[in-house]
Amino acid sequence: MSDVSAPVHVGLHPVLVTGGSGFIGCNLADRLAREGRHVIVLDSLKRPGTERNASWLLSRHPERVSMIRGDVRDEAAVREAVRDASAVFHFAAQVAVTTSLVEPRDDFSVNVGGTFGILEALRRRKKLSPFIFASTNKVYGDLADLSLELEDTGYRPLDPEVAAHGVAEERPLDFHTPYGCSKGAADQYVLDYARSFGLPTALLRMSCIYGPRQMGTEDQGWVAHFLLCALRDEPIVVYGDGHQVRDILFVDDAVDAYLALWRDIHQLSGRAYNLGGGPANAISLRTLIGFIESELDRRIRTVHQDWRAGDQRYYVSDTRRAQREFGLARPRPWREGVSHLLEWLRRKNEQTPFQSRQPAEAFG
Repeated sequence: MSDVSAPVHVGLHPVLVTGGSGFIGCNLADRLAREGRHVIVLDSLKRPGTERNASWLLSRHPERVSMIRGDVRDEAAVREAVRDASAVFHFAAQVAVTTSLVEPRDDFSVNVGGTFGILEALRRRKKLSPFIFASTNKVYGDLADLSLELEDTGYRPLDPEVAAHGVAEERPLDFHTPYGCSKGAADQYVLDYARSFGLPTALLRMSCIYGPRQMGTEDQGWVAHFLLCALRDEPIVVYGDGHQVRDILFVDDAVDAYLALWRDIHQLSGRAYNLGGGPANAISLRTLIGFIESELDRRIRTVHQDWRAGDQRYYVSDTRRAQREFGLARPRPWREGVSHLLEWLRRKNEQTPFQSRQPAEAFG
């Protein structure tokens, strides 16, 4: 059953953010509240750090943010949350490839069942509110068919189009691992509810998002995790050779994209967009480690282990479609963004010393 932690009905037609105490969700909820919107957060608060983010939101916006403590699979909690919602941003999910391999049924029930439940709750309302879904680049699979060459800066595609712009939305879907399957199935349900029922839905297939209020763990959030390990003077475990490349995007830029998609949802309904830092913000794991070493002016210990299931040696988002149709500004350069996150984590460490955690996988 749901646990209402604050008055639920704040203002007229609030915006619902599921998983709104998570990293991206709380940054989006904060932006909405700062812009004068009333926000309902539906979150189970089970993941480490979510209670802290929930308290942060409620302390910053006591008159604009309310909390429903509940599981996205709880039909009663979902009905309550969507009842007056003018829009839904759906971030609640099981987010880790590793966890999906250990608990695939739970992964399925959260990612597919939870998403389906919200779509159905919205469909049954007389008013069809917009639904924006947080999808993932993992829907494209491990990209093993991409021919790559190894350069000093990491893997690079031999295909000049992919090398110049990244992986486009036209790339065939190829679900790998239970996590890839569950997020991919939810991705397709979201798009089909626009086609079959006229529900205004759209989604963003995210690459690596990073920034303040991200506490990297052993399962998710490798940029923050690498920084946390370095600040604690703990070794960074790298799965694979460390030359794998990802494009990283600062969280403020991600929030800009979600809000831009919402503003034009009736023109963009039923579409999927890639969201990431693009080629200008594509870095290898080794490149990030080297940058952290330069920022801290000391060497960082690394330990290498075998590749993990479904890991992509190269993934960079082709973001041209989103930039063109959303009118997005140029994203924050990765060096500037990582330095900002490092300073934020340092300040948090001064307030509350970090507890030691097990190393994270470098999936991105």
